[in-house]
Amino acid sequence: MKILLAVDGSPCSDKAVEEVGRRPWPGGSEIKVLTTHELPLSALPEGWAMPPTYFEELDRVASQHALLTMERAVSKLRSTLEPNVTVTGEIASGPARSMILDEAQDWGADLIVVGSHGYGALERFLLGSVSQSVVAHAKCSVEVVRCPSGPTLEEATVAKGKEPWPKS
Repeated sequence: MKILLAVDGSPCSDKAVEEVGRRPWPGGSEIKVLTTHELPLSALPEGWAMPPTYFEELDRVASQHALLTMERAVSKLRSTLEPNVTVTGEIASGPARSMILDEAQDWGADLIVVGSHGYGALERFLLGSVSQSVVAHAKCSVEVVRCPSGPTLEEATVAKGKEPWPKS
């Protein structure tokens, strides 16, 4: 069995890692931990107003965070699963939705496991829902691991290293 576990380092993603780690997978199963990172859009419409190394530095930091997230999940799974289950990791650069779906199809995954942030309607509208998109478009089974209570938009924004909206 081939299981693609998509992680982003969030608490809900950690719940998905825990869920995969506690299951008795058939011998010979393969679990691939996938982390994606995407270069954010410029805060200013004038690209020339940014320092010359701005985007390279953003990409370096995002890549480093993705690597640490993937390595942490792989390490946790290897320590909890039976030795007859292979655990590997991969990092992809691009939008999470499409990278997860593309990797699942290219690799021939039997199951995709993702965590759900549990956003409400407003947050889903503003931020989108990776898990919802994966469920809607995957060509294989998908399991969405839900957090007991999802973070607020402000908590999610702060967790991603951004400043929340100013309070009035």
